[in-house]
Amino acid sequence: MTELTTRGNAAPSTATLEPGELERRLEQHRAELTAYSYRMLGSAFESEDAVQETMLRAWRSFDRFEGRAALRTWLYRIATNVCLDMLSGKERRTRPVDLGSASSADSALPDALPEVTWLEPIPDSRVLPAGGDPAELAEVRESIRLAFVAALQYLPARQRAVLVLREVLRWKATEVAELLDTTVASVNSALQRARAALSARGTSEDSPAEPMDEEQQALLARYVDAFERYDLDSLTALLHEDASWSMPPYELWLRGHDDIRKWCLGTGIGCNGSRLISTVANGAPAFGQYRPASDGAHEAWALQVLEVSAGQITDICFFLDTARFFPLFGLPLRLDAGAVIRRDHVA
Repeated sequence: MTELTTRGNAAPSTATLEPGELERRLEQHRAELTAYSYRMLGSAFESEDAVQETMLRAWRSFDRFEGRAALRTWLYRIATNVCLDMLSGKERRTRPVDLGSASSADSALPDALPEVTWLEPIPDSRVLPAGGDPAELAEVRESIRLAFVAALQYLPARQRAVLVLREVLRWKATEVAELLDTTVASVNSALQRARAALSARGTSEDSPAEPMDEEQQALLARYVDAFERYDLDSLTALLHEDASWSMPPYELWLRGHDDIRKWCLGTGIGCNGSRLISTVANGAPAFGQYRPASDGAHEAWALQVLEVSAGQITDICFFLDTARFFPLFGLPLRLDAGAVIRRDHVA
């Protein structure tokens, strides 16, 4: 994978750079630094905090920046240190499907687990610079997929940094060694261990996300139609036979048509009559889901993030913390009765 911004940015002159120009130069790296921090931290909100802290440290110490490295390289050094500090002593963020075996639809809904337990979704708009080359944008989207970022969280923090810098951003081993104040041999060893750990978890780039082409647009249109009509025959026909269905902050998750159907007609029956608004998250199609309210309006219920492969939906993750995620994605928390919803999917 390659990152959108090249490493060869010329170092600015510390003597002549005006404050407004400094801010502009720093801000042009915000999206890629957010993507990097998100891969490291697994949290949209923590990644934004990390980038804000990176910018603040850069601003405060810019008079000591001697220009021996590119500004971008210097910012990545700061961001890496910020992320490593934030990860110190923390448990990894994860997904329900990574915590244990699938439950049955008859299982009681367990207690919600704390927010810090869960890998969080992130809007593509926060991590993809506007106007990027389509092929490069596609590669960046691959590197923020939920499954890939979840797998990264199983790596020790410095291994995580090495793998992202070497495999995703395509930095040279010498550059990573300098950034981490270590040796090339140490970087190569960490990369080898990280690769082995991801391989053992079955994480691979051999099954990339489906492109947002006409075929996928049609699939998503059928999904919206089936979900809003709550037609479980049509809905499950769009799902892979082993499709997974999870609902953070609950660790319970389901696999397969029978349990998903049973859940929707049992515990999840309140979703009947929902409306969906299209968005994108983690390089994948996503929807804001609104359940019916007693006054005829619809209220925010879940941010759905879908994974699609070979023309079928393989995974749907319902993030239920709408108070945090809907504003992040620019989604309203309520749809008034009769509200008109656009039906084009945001690519």
